[in-house]
Amino acid sequence: MLLKLSPRLIVAVLFLCAAHSALAQTVPAATEGRSPLAVGAGVSGYNPDFEHGDLLGGAIWIDYSPERVPQMLHGIGLEVEARDISLNRSSTQPNLEEDTVEGGVFYSWHHYRFIRPYAKLMMGYGNTDDELVIGVRHHDSRTVTIVGGGMEFPTIRAVWVRVDYEYQFWPDFYKNDNPAGYLTPQGFTVGAMYHFGTRHSY
Repeated sequence: MLLKLSPRLIVAVLFLCAAHSALAQTVPAATEGRSPLAVGAGVSGYNPDFEHGDLLGGAIWIDYSPERVPQMLHGIGLEVEARDISLNRSSTQPNLEEDTVEGGVFYSWHHYRFIRPYAKLMMGYGNTDDELVIGVRHHDSRTVTIVGGGMEFPTIRAVWVRVDYEYQFWPDFYKNDNPAGYLTPQGFTVGAMYHFGTRHSY
């Protein structure tokens, strides 16, 4: 039970720390310069939607935030991400695994000084391996749609911490306990990202 709830507990602690630092800080930094490119990695805890409980795994991502955009589009960017969740399997699903490779657009709000919330819309390719019948392995692939969001906040130099949530929609996916014909994995990723060339002066 503790392992199942740990991603949510991590998110709650990080949110409280970030909110405390951001309280009453609604003005931008005195100066901020950065490259439009950022690379990150983190640990994921997901409900795979297989009546299994949470699976654990890892994710990597690359963000690109164009510098020259109209003022109304300031904060928009592109992201590509890859994730594999295959740890913490149960004895009833010894080979359960879900992988996604996705890309799309995000929008982050730069209103606060020490916290940056964002929302995202992604599409990608998902693979799953399972044993709904013990001893019979099954592989399936789908084009998936993802909505999500989260928050980022700076730590030291160019390193930012990210807490990310995703809700995935896998269409035309039939399994024994889901006659509607879709799969909806969802979960959190907690990690760190490096903004190339970032300089801050608060």
